[in-house]
Amino acid sequence: MIPDSRVEAFLEMLAAERGAAANTLAAYQADMDDFSGFLGRTQQVSRASAADIAGYMQSLGTSGMAARTQARRLSALKQFFLFLLREGVREDNPAAEISAPKLPKSLPKYLSESEVDALLDAARGMEGLPGLKAQAGLEILYSTGLRVTEMLSLRASALTTDAMMLLIKGKGGKERMIPLSDAARHAAAALRAASPAKARYLFAGRDISQPMTRQGFALLLKQGALEAGLDPARLSPHVLRHSFASHLLAHGADLRALQKLLGHADIATTEIYTHVLAERLQKLVQAHHPLAVKREGG
Repeated sequence: MIPDSRVEAFLEMLAAERGAAANTLAAYQADMDDFSGFLGRTQQVSRASAADIAGYMQSLGTSGMAARTQARRLSALKQFFLFLLREGVREDNPAAEISAPKLPKSLPKYLSESEVDALLDAARGMEGLPGLKAQAGLEILYSTGLRVTEMLSLRASALTTDAMMLLIKGKGGKERMIPLSDAARHAAAALRAASPAKARYLFAGRDISQPMTRQGFALLLKQGALEAGLDPARLSPHVLRHSFASHLLAHGADLRALQKLLGHADIATTEIYTHVLAERLQKLVQAHHPLAVKREGG
């Protein structure tokens, strides 16, 4: 691979102008490194042609890489070359006309309302500080729809018992207001009271000056799932976010309001939950409609 200073400039732009998180930057870096490896030792990434990119995408498909991962790699390249175009480094975007592989239709995974209740009951039975973190995390994620990184970055002073709304800075530094439930505020208060006095974050890590890691919180959720009699493989912080959205829609929430709560820039991202609701309603009709029942019974 040939080092390319323009890749570094691109990553700096993502961090400074778009507020990209460290994990996002690492993913972009990995994508650019992979393309550079494909080009070999004779060419910098910033000098690649449309034929180079097409050949790269073909190699990804031949290798059996998942279509979604291929699409993400191409998206990274398109953004990189668009950055070079806007900066005047190039006069074209060689990735612009390259088509992404067709993605399989996938619906977000979510829990039923009774399964969420079972999880919350199990968390209340978990002991010590880990139990308080599990309970507070479940209450906050399920009642607000926050991304796990947004929740773990909450300061120790967040979710005071008299606060009705929570100000969240999400992707790209965009702020949004989220209403708070009584259960979330009280669970946060209990966690705060049991945490070290000098902890800077509500969900403090082993180093109390740092927040708990996503991996650490995910392990707590897995433990809660086992206690609740659920398959741990079905549970993750993002599944709780999907459950929040799916259950709100099922109870009549407005799609635009849900978009604001989730912090989606494009309502098309939120609309996937309407497919979840449609699938649930279809199953309900098939299971309970008199004609469907008669036909199944012969």
